Amino acid sequence: MEGLLDHTLRDVLTRVGGVDRCVSEFIRITDQLLPKRVFTRVVPELLNGSRTPAGVLVRPQLLGSDPTCLAENAARLAELKPAGIDLNFGCPAKTVNRHRGGAVLLDEPELIHRIVAEVRAAVPEQVAVSAKIRLGVQDDSRAIECAQAIDLAGASELVVHARTKAQGYKPPVYWERVAEVREAVGLPVVANGDIWSVKDALRCREVTGCKDLMIGRGMVRDPGLALAICTQSLAGTPGVLETNAEPKVSWSELLPLIAEFWRQISLRVEPRHRPGRLKQWLSSLRTRYPEAQAAFDEFRTVHDCARIDAWLAHAVAPRARDAVNVITEAHMAH
Repeated sequence: MEGLLDHTLRDVLTRVGGVDRCVSEFIRITDQLLPKRVFTRVVPELLNGSRTPAGVLVRPQLLGSDPTCLAENAARLAELKPAGIDLNFGCPAKTVNRHRGGAVLLDEPELIHRIVAEVRAAVPEQVAVSAKIRLGVQDDSRAIECAQAIDLAGASELVVHARTKAQGYKPPVYWERVAEVREAVGLPVVANGDIWSVKDALRCREVTGCKDLMIGRGMVRDPGLALAICTQSLAGTPGVLETNAEPKVSWSELLPLIAEFWRQISLRVEPRHRPGRLKQWLSSLRTRYPEAQAAFDEFRTVHDCARIDAWLAHAVAPRARDAVNVITEAHMAH
């Protein structure tokens, strides 16, 4: 999710729990060997054992179409001891596709095979190589062929977004096709696409037969979604679930995470761009939190960082004081 889900939001979201691994935004590989600082700038977790501060593994993702150049960059990336290397064959963005990157390569399964095979051969055996695809470009007629090409090239895992490039992110999502892909390959398959709730997750698992799920936009909208899915899975039989059930993480619990997001953004982003980053996340959160809608409306035309500082200080501080009061009362009870 280029432009929003970077290492700052990975840090904040993985503090909630329920996430086993993250995949970074893509690092574009064209015609040159990148210096290590490029990899660590996009994935600073590489300097922390390839983990977020909460301890969740992060797998860097590469995007490109030149097998040799991708392999050379993967070898350099491997020197930083990443938690695996992921290859992007799923991005539907026109600019990316115009430069022969992402989902457009799904019309060339032979090339995809070469890319995966050369990357696999270029990195140590202990470094996992995975890939993400969509069901195809204009249609899904070559989905199984692409998946098998990746499998035969030696990949350890395949993520399948259950739409074609042409379908973008528009409903519906075709989970049944993911099931057909899974049955046609030997490597583990992870299902992706339109998982907005626990009910969606359980249904996706049922239809695809995939144990593991990848959540993107759903986690940005509802930071407690992965934790809610894990909790429900551990509980066993789900019973009746509603897609509009209360979020696992309340607004009062989310506010300190928003404040931490803002703090980190303020350390590295120019003041004129900071409000836009916060409003971008609030825009996603407002689908699950009425309070986020109110905050978004309040700051829609605001470009003054000081106003946002003051809002967060006012919103978060009372809750911090309440926590102190609870602790004090508990201590007095003893």
